[in-house]
Amino acid sequence: MEQKSFIEAQFPVSKMSKESYKERKAVQSQTLTGLGKWWGRKPLALVRGTLLGLLLPATDNPQRDQEIFLKIMTMDEKGLAKRKVKTIPVKEVMVQLSRNEQERYLDSDASGEPVAKYKSDLSREERQQAEHLAWQRLSYDQKLLYCCRPEDIADEEDDTWQEVNEYLGTNAHNLPELLAELGRKRFGHLPVVGDCFSGGGAVPYEAARVGCEAFASDLNPVAGLLSWADLNIGQATEAELREIKQFQDKVYQAVNHQIAEWGVETNEENDRGNVYLYCTETVCPECGWTVPMASSWLVGVGSATVAKLVEVPEMKRFKIKIESGVTKAEMEAAKEATTVVDNHLVCPHCASAAGNKTAIEDLRVQGKTADGRVIRGLRNWEKDEFVPRPEDIFQERLYCIRYEHFEELPNGKIERTRYYREPTLEDLGREKKVIQLVRENWNEWRDKGYLPSMEIESGYNTEQPIRERGWKYWHQLFLPRQLLLLGTILQQIDRLAQTPLQRVIGLLMVNRCANWNSKLCGWGVGQARESMAQTFYNQALNTLWEETARGLSLLKGVYELPVDNVRFPYHKHSKTPVHVQLGDARHIRQICDIWITDPPYADAVNYHELTEFFLAWDRKFIEKAFPDWYADSKRVLAVRGDGEDFNKSMVDIYRNLAEHMPENGVQVIMFTHQKVAVWAKLALIVWAAGLQVTAAWSIATETPREGYNKGNYIKSTVLLVLRKQNQDGEDVFLDELLPDVEEEVKRQIASMKALEDKEEPNFSDQDYILAAYAAAMKVLTSARRIEDIDAAKELNRVYPAGTTSPIENLILQARKIASAQLVPQHFENFLWKQLSDAERFYIKGLEAEKNDIHQVAVYQELARGFGVAEYTDMLQSAKANAARLRTGKEWGRRNLGSEGFGESLLRHILMALYLSVKNDGKPMDGKTYLRTEVPGYWDSRERIMGLLEYLSTLSAFTNMKHWHQEAMAARVIRELVSTDGV
Repeated sequence: MEQKSFIEAQFPVSKMSKESYKERKAVQSQTLTGLGKWWGRKPLALVRGTLLGLLLPATDNPQRDQEIFLKIMTMDEKGLAKRKVKTIPVKEVMVQLSRNEQERYLDSDASGEPVAKYKSDLSREERQQAEHLAWQRLSYDQKLLYCCRPEDIADEEDDTWQEVNEYLGTNAHNLPELLAELGRKRFGHLPVVGDCFSGGGAVPYEAARVGCEAFASDLNPVAGLLSWADLNIGQATEAELREIKQFQDKVYQAVNHQIAEWGVETNEENDRGNVYLYCTETVCPECGWTVPMASSWLVGVGSATVAKLVEVPEMKRFKIKIESGVTKAEMEAAKEATTVVDNHLVCPHCASAAGNKTAIEDLRVQGKTADGRVIRGLRNWEKDEFVPRPEDIFQERLYCIRYEHFEELPNGKIERTRYYREPTLEDLGREKKVIQLVRENWNEWRDKGYLPSMEIESGYNTEQPIRERGWKYWHQLFLPRQLLLLGTILQQIDRLAQTPLQRVIGLLMVNRCANWNSKLCGWGVGQARESMAQTFYNQALNTLWEETARGLSLLKGVYELPVDNVRFPYHKHSKTPVHVQLGDARHIRQICDIWITDPPYADAVNYHELTEFFLAWDRKFIEKAFPDWYADSKRVLAVRGDGEDFNKSMVDIYRNLAEHMPENGVQVIMFTHQKVAVWAKLALIVWAAGLQVTAAWSIATETPREGYNKGNYIKSTVLLVLRKQNQDGEDVFLDELLPDVEEEVKRQIASMKALEDKEEPNFSDQDYILAAYAAAMKVLTSARRIEDIDAAKELNRVYPAGTTSPIENLILQARKIASAQLVPQHFENFLWKQLSDAERFYIKGLEAEKNDIHQVAVYQELARGFGVAEYTDMLQSAKANAARLRTGKEWGRRNLGSEGFGESLLRHILMALYLSVKNDGKPMDGKTYLRTEVPGYWDSRERIMGLLEYLSTLSAFTNMKHWHQEAMAARVIRELVSTDGV
C-alpha cells in the first residue's frame, strides 16, 4: 500500500492559517496581485505547505514529522527568528520583561517605576538581549507581526538542512532540491504539479518556485495570461528582468511624448492635470432644470476641497464652483448636499420647496410630466458611440481638475504642489480636443485592437451597465480621456514589443490601467485620502454617478508591474519546466502526479463575465502573442451554477483528472463551503469520479480583519485530499457504514488530539468537525458500491423540504459523533457524557466566547452538531459578529422548567447564579435554591460542583466581563455545595 503523506495524517492548520492570513493582509503587496486582477487567489504559503505536506512521508513518529515540516516551512522557533525583520518596540519589550529585567534595561520615572524607554547607557548588545528575552515570550501570532513571509527570506544553507536530511534520508540544501528528491522517491521523476483552474496562477507559480514541474490550464484567456506571466517572469534572468523594466519605461516615455505633443493634459501655467472629476447630469422632470448628480460634493478631506452648486437661472442649470481650504462646517455641508439619495434624484432647485424627488428608475422609462412634456427614457448606445447624444437622459460633465505644479527651489530640489479648480474655457477646449482625437483615430485603432470593439453579452454581472446606463459595448465603460490614454498605450506597446513576453507584459499593463481608470472607478477612498478606487473593488460592474479619470502621471504607478517581487529567489538549480495552455478541464491530456484545484462552486465568481472587461482590450494582442490560443471567454463552456449540468461537468472533470495521474498520484480540492448538503454533493462528485477522500483540513485564508484566533471560520478554505479509489472495495449497505464511520471519526479525532499543542493550539472545534466530515467521506468513497445508490442520479435528486439525502444523513451522524468526542478542558469525560445535548451546546458556546468567537454561524454549527433545534433563546445577542449566550442574570426566570434546556441541571445552576447576584443577593440564596428545587440534589452534587467549577473559570477571561460577577458567585456556591451535609 502507498505510504501516507504528511497531509493525510496531520496538518498544522492553526499556524498555516496564521501564515495565510499574514499574506492576505499584505493586500496589494502580495507577490502575484501586482500583475493583475483575479478573484480568490489562494495564499502562496498555503500552496507551499500543501505541496510539502503531499510529498513529505508520514512516519510512525508523527510528533517528529510535525517538527520537520515546521522547520522546512520556517514556521518553527528557529525559522521565525530567521524571518524576524522588524525591531520590537520598547513598549512591547517592557510588557514581556519581569520586574527585575525592567529595572535592569529600562529607565524609571520619579517614583522609581520602570517606563518604556531604554537606559541611555545601555550598549547595543544589552538592548538586543532585552529584545531577545521579549521575543522568546511572544506568542506565534505576536511574533508574526515582526516577521517577513516565508517566501521573502533567502533559503540559505544552515544546520537545519542537515537535521532535515538526516531524518528524511535526503541530500538537499534548499526547498527545491528537497521537493525534487522527495518527488523522485515517490514518482521516479521530478514531480509534475497541475491546476486545471489556474486562475491567477498561485498553484503553478508556487509549484515551479519550489522546484516542481508546473502545468497550468484554464478555460479563460485572461487567466492564461496571468498564469503564463507568473511563470515566465518568475523564472526570468537578471538580463530578462532588466529588459522588462526597460520595455515598460520605453512605453511610458513614448506615450508621455505623445500626450505632451497633443497638449491635452497641460494648462496655460504648464501644470499637468492628473485627476479629472466628472459627474452625470440629467433633467429634473418636475422643473426642467439640468441637475448634476452626486452622492456627495466633498472633493477632498485632506485639502479641505468642496464643490458648490450655484444656480444659473437664465440657463436653468447649475454652475459648479470648486473651493479649497474651506471650514469643517463647509465640508460637512458639501458632504450632505447630495443630489442623489437612496436611488432618487433630489433637485436642489425644486426639492427644497416642494419636497420633490424622482426615482432614478422612473428617469429610465420614457413618459410625460404633469404639464405634458415628454421625458425621453434610457436608450442603448450604438457600436460607434463613446459619448452621450445631446438628447440622452444622462450626460457626462467635467466639473473639477486636480493639477500638479512643480517648482525648482534655490537648493536645487523640486517642490510639488497640487491644486483643484473648476474647468476653465481652455480646459473645456482641451476636453473637446480629446474627443476629437478619439474620433480621428477611431476606425484605425479599432481595426488594430487599440480600442475595444466587443459587445457586452448579457449576464448576471454584465447586465448591470446595460440596464442602468445603456452601455452595450465595453469601450462605453470608459471616458474619452481614458480611451485616448489606453489606446495610445496599446499603440506604443504594439510598436515597441519584440517578444511574446513583452506583449504579455504590455497586456497586463493595459489591464491594470483599465481596472484603475474606467468610468466605474470612484473618487475618494478613505477619510483623509484623495484617490481613485479600482473598478473591481468588489465582484461587480457597479455604475457610478461620479466618474473619475487619471492623467498619465497618476497612471504611471499603476501600470509599472512589480516584476522584482514575482521573480523566483534563485538557488543553484536550473529553470523548472512549465507548461501553460487554454482549454476545457474535461479534455485535458496532461499527466500530472499532483493535481491541486480550486473549482467553481455554487455561488462562485462569474469569471467568464467579469474578465471580458479585460478581454475586450486583449483580444487581438493575445492572437499575436499566442497564435494557438483563442481570445474568447468561452462562456458556454464555463462551469457554473449548481444544477444537473454543473454536477455532470464536475464529475467529468475530476474523472478526467483521475485518469491523467499515476496510480500513486494525489489530488487536493480547495473549496470554501461548509454546509453539510454541499459536502454530501461533493462526496458524490468525488465518488462518481473514481476518487477517494483521505483527509480534510480547514485553513483560515479569507479573514477580513481579525485573525484565525478571532474565529472567522466562514472565511476558511477546506483542503480535501484525494487518491484513486481502491478497485478492490466492497459492495456495502448504507447502514453497514455507520459503525465504520464512527470508528474512523474517533480514530481521526484521537490522532489530532495526540498532536495538539496546549500553548499554541493547532485545531479548533471546527477543525475536528471538518475532520469528521472527511472521515465520513473517506468511508463512503472507499466503497465500490453502496446498496443501489447511483451517484449520478443521487446528485440530481431533489428531496422535499425538511428531508435530507442518505449521504447527508451519514455526514450528519459523523458530526454528531465528533461533537460527543469534543470534551472541554475542564470536564472529565464521564461528566461530559452525563450532560444533555442542550447543555453541551451551551458549554461549547461559552468555549467559543472564551476564544473571542462571536459569529452566529458558529452557534448554528454547534446547534446542528448537538441536534439542538431551539437554540436562539439561549442567545443574548444574535448579531452577525456579536453573538453570545445569556448569563444567569440575563436568563432570570425565563424558560425555567420548560421542556429541553429549561428543565436541565445547568439551567437550574444559572437560576442559582441569578439569585446569588440579583439585588446584591447572597451565594447562600443560590445554594438554597439548588438544594430545594433540583430533583435528586444529593445524587447530582458531583455534577453540580463540576458545572459550577467550570463557570467559575470564566472570571479569568477579560473579554467576558459580563460573566465575572456570576463566576465569582459560582466559586462560592461550589464550596457551599461541597460542604453541604458534612
